[in-house]
Amino acid sequence: MTLISDNTEADTRGRILVVAERLFREIGYQKTTVADIAKVLRMSPANVYRFFDSKKSIHEGVARHLMGGVEDAAGLIAAGREPAPQRLRELLSSIHRMNSERYVGDSKLHEMVAIAMEESWDVCVAHMERITGTIAQVIAEGAATGEFHAPDVPLAAMCACSAMMRFFHPQMIAQCADKPGPTLDQMIDFVLAGLAPRG
Repeated sequence: MTLISDNTEADTRGRILVVAERLFREIGYQKTTVADIAKVLRMSPANVYRFFDSKKSIHEGVARHLMGGVEDAAGLIAAGREPAPQRLRELLSSIHRMNSERYVGDSKLHEMVAIAMEESWDVCVAHMERITGTIAQVIAEGAATGEFHAPDVPLAAMCACSAMMRFFHPQMIAQCADKPGPTLDQMIDFVLAGLAPRG
């Protein structure tokens, strides 16, 4: 009996998040209310609050879902069998592409992410930690095979993420689109050159 109720609860939470994400895209993050979400689901706002204790926790759930998709894709690339430099290049370019598609091209969803970043939601911090960890995994494997020189793998991963910030951070992607600077490929070349074996 508990398993069935757990599945029903997870299903309802999932449906709330799907509707919330759709409304964020359609009418915007700020304008969407819990009452709007409840209306689409044909339930009362009080019922929505049974599954999420606040509007902010719904927003965090949507952000976690969107960021989780990027993390999953990054994990698949990291787990590949290609040479480490090739995997790292694909990983860095895929994170940029997915963040651009998910957040920058959609102004209403971009608004949600901008607010999430400003409020330093735990979900954003955890996402950056997971992405940095995935990059560290590829760098560590490359260091073990002699493809990379990285005596301090966590530091190398943080440096790579910092170098890529213009191409990772949704707000910076949008703000820097028309500004002078290196291309994505040039920046990845720079990161790979920094990790290249010495001598």
